[in-house]
Amino acid sequence: MPTSEGLDALFPGFQHLSLPTADGVRIHLTMGGTGPALLLLHGHPQTRAIWHKVAPALAERFTVVAADLRGYGDSSKPEVPEALQSPPVPNDHAAYSKRTMAADMLSVMRQLGHERFDVLAHDRGGRVAHRLAMDAPSAVRRLALLDIAPTLDMYEGTTVEFARAYWHWFFLIQPAPLPERLIEADPGAYVRDVMGRRSAGLAPFDPRALAEYKRCLALPGTAHGLCEDYRASAGIDLEHDRADREAGRRLTMPLLALWGREGVVHRCFEPLTLWRRIADDVRGEALPCGHYIPEEAPEQLLDRVLPFFTGDAVAADGAADARAAGADIDVPSRKESQP
Repeated sequence: MPTSEGLDALFPGFQHLSLPTADGVRIHLTMGGTGPALLLLHGHPQTRAIWHKVAPALAERFTVVAADLRGYGDSSKPEVPEALQSPPVPNDHAAYSKRTMAADMLSVMRQLGHERFDVLAHDRGGRVAHRLAMDAPSAVRRLALLDIAPTLDMYEGTTVEFARAYWHWFFLIQPAPLPERLIEADPGAYVRDVMGRRSAGLAPFDPRALAEYKRCLALPGTAHGLCEDYRASAGIDLEHDRADREAGRRLTMPLLALWGREGVVHRCFEPLTLWRRIADDVRGEALPCGHYIPEEAPEQLLDRVLPFFTGDAVAADGAADARAAGADIDVPSRKESQP
């Protein structure tokens, strides 16, 4: 299938696929490596290209599947009309609910022959991964989430500081087509401004990856897709999260939470405390970077996730001891944990 030259350059030796899911949606993905399956999910306003610095090392041990979420990258971007019937009723944005987006990924992994797999997810992809693990716990073996706290807690814990820093959460949920028009007026500027105004600026990003983000945001329907993602998170996704809590449903698989010490999540929330409210087996720590961990701190990320996903005995013992003590986990480095 046709792919951009940028993807080929960022993922040498990997293959690119497009697979169908429900509602005529096609999910585009990049795959490589051998071993147990590992699903990688990106955030906003990015694509699967975010994983290019860590994918080769992960592919040495795993069958890596890096997918573009619906609405993002090269994946389908279903249009959601504001009026769903006559007379019009409020739109619940269910086509971009995390439940629907998680079902996309479950379908893709099953088509590839993976009934059970690990998940490493950043930002918006982390919210999809959270829902995937909650709705299909038998499919997710281990779950690693990057620079997020639970969506419900972040909305309910919103402060002035958080709202100023995460202004896009409240801009993107405005009724269509206002935010779509503003983004589509200059997609490249949106990428540069949103990503470049974080703690590290644009320095950590490979120019080829930045070009991919800009290319994909300029595709027809992408601005609408990412707005719908956020609209769903401010509405139907919160309903699903509240229903889980009321029913006492929890994440039961091991969960690794990592976040940037220079980021907003670190300043405004307590990720481990919040994840432990809804998950049974949680470990994690802040890394010396900002929001875009896979591109800002790829080596530190690999040092933490490889022992976690491979079940390294030293890392597992250390995690158990730290959980018993109620402490944050500092997972051993790759060099220390490899045989």
